Amino acid sequence: MRDREMRRRSTRGTGSRLVGLLLMVWLAVGLLAAAQRHYFDSGPVIDCAGWGTIGLTTVVGPFNYLGMNPKVGDCELPQPSR
Repeated sequence: MRDREMRRRSTRGTGSRLVGLLLMVWLAVGLLAAAQRHYFDSGPVIDCAGWGTIGLTTVVGPFNYLGMNPKVGDCELPQPSR
């Protein structure tokens, strides 16, 4: 009985491991695309649109190599209340 329970536990996590691995590869490809477009070379200060473009490029992942070039235009952050 214990052996059957151990086998069931070991096969249960296989799908989630595969999904996690695919997600990590997807994001790594997106970061590689952002690096190849020199989004990280803009200096120590990156504005809101720069961070948005880097994040969007990372999330889009492999679609960057199929011609997608996402960019974030001007974005304005809300000012804190006084």
